[in-house]
Amino acid sequence: MSRIGRLPIEIPSGVQVDVDGLEVRVKGPKGEMKRSFSPLIGIKKEDNQLSFTRNSENPAERALHGTTRALIANMIHGVSKGFEVVLQVEGVGYRAEMEGKNLSLFVGYSHPVKMEPPAGVSFETDAKTRLIKVLGFDKELVGQVAANIRKVRPPEPYHGKGLRYLGERVRRKAGKAGKGAK
Repeated sequence: MSRIGRLPIEIPSGVQVDVDGLEVRVKGPKGEMKRSFSPLIGIKKEDNQLSFTRNSENPAERALHGTTRALIANMIHGVSKGFEVVLQVEGVGYRAEMEGKNLSLFVGYSHPVKMEPPAGVSFETDAKTRLIKVLGFDKELVGQVAANIRKVRPPEPYHGKGLRYLGERVRRKAGKAGKGAK
């Protein structure tokens, strides 16, 4: 049996979980999420816990067991505490600014790149340390928005300039060899 799938999920106070057949609704202080799941995995709510079962050892069912539990755990964590991805701006003259709720990136292009957050996602910037925070309750959406921001100017290997995740190591390359030798 899946080690992850057999772990029950404790429902924290302030979070409401409704299991209606294949659909799970989670409501908390940060927002509300709804998602449909496969009929191969049984989802039961007992007292203040969610438990997950499967009927067979079929590989497709085994794969869904842990995945279903992880997705619902992420939904519960998201509506109660939220998720955050931090990006770092690296490079001379590169910066990020807030214009209302929109993000404006100055990363070496002739124009600023403006990004509007989708519903359920917000941005924060810190001018001193040059950080961009992507905040939201949907882990999948927060990660995708952060990836889209990074895609505007990914870190390049020669000078290390660009947008990168906080703590990401960029493999540096040497550049031209033998500049003065002929």
